[in-house]
Amino acid sequence: MTIGILALQGGYVAHAHMLDALSISWKYIRQVRELAEVRALILPGGESSTMLRLLRETGLFPAIQTAGQRGMPLFGTCAGAILLAKKVYAPEQDSLGMMDIAVKRNAYGRQLASCVAQGSSHLKNPMEMVFIRAPEIEILSSEVQIIAAHEKKPVCVQQGRCLAATFHPELGHDTTLHAYFVGLLGQV
Repeated sequence: MTIGILALQGGYVAHAHMLDALSISWKYIRQVRELAEVRALILPGGESSTMLRLLRETGLFPAIQTAGQRGMPLFGTCAGAILLAKKVYAPEQDSLGMMDIAVKRNAYGRQLASCVAQGSSHLKNPMEMVFIRAPEIEILSSEVQIIAAHEKKPVCVQQGRCLAATFHPELGHDTTLHAYFVGLLGQV
């Protein structure tokens, strides 16, 4: 079992460290042909509009959409969560549209407003959450489940085999969310 980590831009190295801590095999994904070599994909934090441009340039945009539609587990953190949303605003931009969520970009403020907080989750309570210019999630369908919340707002949600977190679990020391994502592979 190998998990892919989208490695076009952003914080992909920290996700590799988390998977190493779980003794999970991983591979960086930079080209369409590499996507066929993995059973799941992590879309890291970074700059969503830059990632979107690079996804289009490499041909990965339609390839990831197709893989997700065929049931490949996808996990987006921060900018990756933005890419998985059906609707993106503040400002509007295109996305992969894999989850019935709307995402407001940079809703938690500028870089200076970044923080480490404690939130609640049925996976682990409290759960450490690193917010960096984090987006805010609005749930658009009853098919979307809240996995974790911070100040009564959803910050990690799941729909089918797609998981989106507005915070950066890869920047902390807790592997709970990555382990949960790995568990989604058992459903494939």
